[in-house]
Amino acid sequence: MNATPWANNYLHPSKWEQVFAPLSVHDMFFNSAERRGNAAIADFMGRKFSYAEMAEQVRRFARGLQLQGIGKGDHIGLFLPNVPHYIAAYYGALAAGATVVNFSPLYTVDELSHQVADSGTSILVTVSAAALLPTAIKVLNQSSLKQLIVGSVAEALPKMKGLAYKLFKRGEIAEVPDDGRITHYARFMANDGQYAPVPCNPETDVAQLQYTGGTTGTPKGAMLTHQNISANARQINCIDPHSRANRPDSPAEDRILGVLPFFHVFANATVLNRTIDNGGEIVMLPRFEAAAALKAVNRTKVTSMPGVPTMYQALLDNAELPNTDFSSLRACISGGAPLAAELKARFEGVSHAAVIEGYGLTESSGVISCNPYEGTNKVGSIGQPIPGTDVRLADKEDPSKPAPVGEPGELLAKGPQIMAGYWNKPVATAEVFVDGWLRTGDVATIDEDGFIFIVDRLKDMIAVGGFKVFPSQIEDILYKHPAVKEALVIGVPDTYSGERPKAFVTLNDGQSVSDEELTKWLNPQLGKHERVLGVVVRDALPKTMIGKLDRKALRAEVGV
Repeated sequence: MNATPWANNYLHPSKWEQVFAPLSVHDMFFNSAERRGNAAIADFMGRKFSYAEMAEQVRRFARGLQLQGIGKGDHIGLFLPNVPHYIAAYYGALAAGATVVNFSPLYTVDELSHQVADSGTSILVTVSAAALLPTAIKVLNQSSLKQLIVGSVAEALPKMKGLAYKLFKRGEIAEVPDDGRITHYARFMANDGQYAPVPCNPETDVAQLQYTGGTTGTPKGAMLTHQNISANARQINCIDPHSRANRPDSPAEDRILGVLPFFHVFANATVLNRTIDNGGEIVMLPRFEAAAALKAVNRTKVTSMPGVPTMYQALLDNAELPNTDFSSLRACISGGAPLAAELKARFEGVSHAAVIEGYGLTESSGVISCNPYEGTNKVGSIGQPIPGTDVRLADKEDPSKPAPVGEPGELLAKGPQIMAGYWNKPVATAEVFVDGWLRTGDVATIDEDGFIFIVDRLKDMIAVGGFKVFPSQIEDILYKHPAVKEALVIGVPDTYSGERPKAFVTLNDGQSVSDEELTKWLNPQLGKHERVLGVVVRDALPKTMIGKLDRKALRAEVGV
């Protein structure tokens, strides 16, 4: 097969062979702010923020950091939901020369303390939410953290909504203690915004430490350079036929629903940085709630809605769905987990918008490949590589060799968005690169048109008496049962075979089927070595912070 089969039939609207000039992330922001001026950059629960207004907040945040001696080499942590403070702090920290470290609002005290210590974070930005501030204070008291900057959700809301929030949501607001180490966000921002620009080499300076949040292994801090992040934002816009990259004189209206959490690489790339680069508007919700998301679609007429498969399922299950006007919606980008064909078809049938499956990793700043927005969209595929990105298949046992012809292999990737390496982990960095190519850990095939199909994760393969069993293939069959809503398959110890697959499922509303009935239905459809020890029906399956089914957590629950 041709080493680059997609090159002969590239279906994205931009050419595949492209070079993206070095660009810092904060310059990307300021370029858009200068171009877009009073146009809206964000809609937060009905309050609009313009590019010009947000640029002033970015400058003030940068100045506030510099007044405290923060600059190059310092790490600023963001422990935030999707609130406007995130945009100001993210680009402001970068403009001041610092590196941003994203922390999940779902972290426990121990998890947050560990990553604060590992990253060397000195200042943490959060809000006075009862779900966040007490955790942040405990970390402040037991770690190397020096300072908290604490904002409030109310100050970012429209005036009347802010008053109502303070009045009716008191239980969700934590009191900010009088502590010299804790600074109110408004006080921190009370400066002239005259920060000193810091020299930046986009290709070598680390903009962001993004901890891997996958379902296997110990989290590692991926060092994403300015160029990694800005290049990926531009690459993502290159595959959108409606973007400024493809329609420089008349880009289409761009209003994106921001319900994926900004702290996660998926949203950081496809919602935040991609939209800022394009000069679009982000409709921000602090967290994903199906009813609130559908109401936001009605109110703001969004044109795009990135999400994970479980999010689209939740929207389909919500009672507000029939009352939702999707006529403005052009495309939904699905990532984070495999998209079931049935789910794709159901949501497209309701929304009349294309649901496009893409693929990426923390280590790739976001996106490596995606199906075309228009035209050929192969179900089950993660599409063709995005512009400037090359992929190939390596032998599953020896990644220095190519995969045998006609067989699946480990997917390797190369491009301007690929990380510089793992923070303070040279051995892990060396293990994940082969001759400059990133090892994804995913087993894949590539068809004659250059469309990539993920078969499974290397670490997820189950060894059954010398045979390799891919959990995803068993899960695909389970999803064909009308009662099955979600499915996860893991390997469990077996005295005879070493390991055997075991399946865990949840059911669609109103459906009823026993463990035994599902097992009897499933096993005749599998090869002898693939047959499961059993199927277990559960009320819920564990999920990651972005709603992806979490195989690692399930193994921990089961005790394997």
